[in-house]
Amino acid sequence: MKGSAGVLYLVATPIGNLGDITFRAVEILREVDFVICEDSRRSGMLLKHLEIKKPLRTYHDHSSEGKQESLVRELKEGARAAYITDAGTPLISDPGFSLVRDSIEAGIRIESIPGPAAFVNALIVSGLPSHAFTFLAYLPQKEKARQDALRELADEKRTLIFYESPYRILKTLKNMLDIFGDREASVSREMTKKFEETVRGKLSEILNYFEKKKILGEWVIVMAGKENPIRHREFHDDSEA
Repeated sequence: MKGSAGVLYLVATPIGNLGDITFRAVEILREVDFVICEDSRRSGMLLKHLEIKKPLRTYHDHSSEGKQESLVRELKEGARAAYITDAGTPLISDPGFSLVRDSIEAGIRIESIPGPAAFVNALIVSGLPSHAFTFLAYLPQKEKARQDALRELADEKRTLIFYESPYRILKTLKNMLDIFGDREASVSREMTKKFEETVRGKLSEILNYFEKKKILGEWVIVMAGKENPIRHREFHDDSEA
């Protein structure tokens, strides 16, 4: 392979349950020259579980421009590398976009090795329309900026999907109720993990549920778009607790 441009594999890894990694992902991780990862400790644990030993090169949002140039140079010289993030599909609310762009411009082949993505899992179990949706990842942390972002989406008719932390989910749901009205929604946490939970119903019902319990884990909010013709459902909590 040396002497011609190499390959950058974008390898999706489990978002919780390690059994969700694909055979192809394991094969690629075994064959590459090195693994580019967001956090060497977390990725090292995954590789150890898979009984794979490979050099790890960290790359994240705060990596220097020189670090990125060095990685692209190795790939251009013929190296084959896998890029993984802490969990899920690379570049989906994770770093890597700049690395992929520079690799493409350098003539490096990019291959996607598909796998889990938390927002997809949450969407398909939500009971809300999945034929057309808009994924927004994380809303702004500051209250006014978050409200402004939501107001811009008030007329969106497609299903809306967001990520949110346990520290802000109550505030975000209250903002959504105030701006969107009492729409149908579904919120999920810990997808594929032991304490996986999905709560469905009107925004007011979900808020009432959360206000009575301790909120843990990272959440995915799936919400009906404007004037979405959804038959009203009774409030439902999928957790085993």
